Amino acid sequence: MIAFDHLTLDARKTTKEGFLAVRARAARTGLYDYAGSEVDPDNAHGLRDKAVVKVYRSGDQVFDRASIASFIGKPITNDHPATAVTADNWREHARGTVMGAVRDGEYVSFDLMLTDAAAIAAVKSGKRELSNGYQTTLDFTPGTTPEGHAYDVKQTAIVGNHIALVDRGRAGPECRIADAIAVCDANPAAVAALQEGNAVKKITLDGLQVDLSDADAVSAAIAKLQDKASTAEAALADANAKLSTAAGERAALEKQLADANTKLEPASLDKLVADRAALIVKAKAVKADIVTDGKTDADIRKEVVTAKLGDAAAGMDDAAISGAFAVLSADVKKATPEIHNLPSVTATDAQSAEAKAFADSVANLNAWRKAKA
Repeated sequence: MIAFDHLTLDARKTTKEGFLAVRARAARTGLYDYAGSEVDPDNAHGLRDKAVVKVYRSGDQVFDRASIASFIGKPITNDHPATAVTADNWREHARGTVMGAVRDGEYVSFDLMLTDAAAIAAVKSGKRELSNGYQTTLDFTPGTTPEGHAYDVKQTAIVGNHIALVDRGRAGPECRIADAIAVCDANPAAVAALQEGNAVKKITLDGLQVDLSDADAVSAAIAKLQDKASTAEAALADANAKLSTAAGERAALEKQLADANTKLEPASLDKLVADRAALIVKAKAVKADIVTDGKTDADIRKEVVTAKLGDAAAGMDDAAISGAFAVLSADVKKATPEIHNLPSVTATDAQSAEAKAFADSVANLNAWRKAKA
């Protein structure tokens, strides 16, 4: 883990070259407050979502000779770089050098030399807090300090990487650059900021709580929701199409039912009978041997026209057939009886073919009345 702690610049001195030499007493032992996302970013130990994690730094680790010596010669940066400082990015980040590091009571003091004009100007303008950047191994076994304070994590094997000049250090303004040595105890305001600002936010996606910091989980959840939305949209479109089809079918059936009801009314039935009778009379007048039983009006007209016109009728549609039939039967006397007032008609040998056909038609069509009675 790369860790960042906070300390101060003290006893400032400007060299003849304009460099700023300072003494910083920091790196104390004891408990430090970290956000859970700092110490357990992958949530491997279940601490990522904790606003504040207590990290213990024991004296044997802080004052380890190798650990103290590891800071000497390391760069000073203006704010923390995104990654550890290496030979590849030193020129980009270095603004000075750690000249020395020694134990000083319960602290470690650093001798720092700032050699960059912009960084020096920032210090003189009030940017006076520092933050250690170092590599450390974390022991996630909870425990209790010798003073009886509980901790969540313990730091071991501390190796310095850089010291950063920052606007606000972990320990707060008590650890600013001053004329005297500052004590770098935790600042309640800094702890409150951690509690309020560093907790990992969660949102609910597809019924599950997802950490916003977990990009893969968020992306997967969103993709799943998008897939569900696409499926739902397709199902909705299909349902709408079926609904539209059903609505059309219903409208057609209602129209057919209305038409059927209209045709079943007595007046409509009488008209149908009269029209049918007139058609049969005309058909038999033009083609005496035609059989009309079981045939539609259109079939009767077509048979008559075909009989008279032959091949000329082959390509005619219904409208043309109707027109031709009207011309062929124009001279036939129109049957104009009120069907329900017609007397019983009996065909005799003296009747004309037209009258006989009409009588037969009327007899057939009046059959429904007898059946009904």
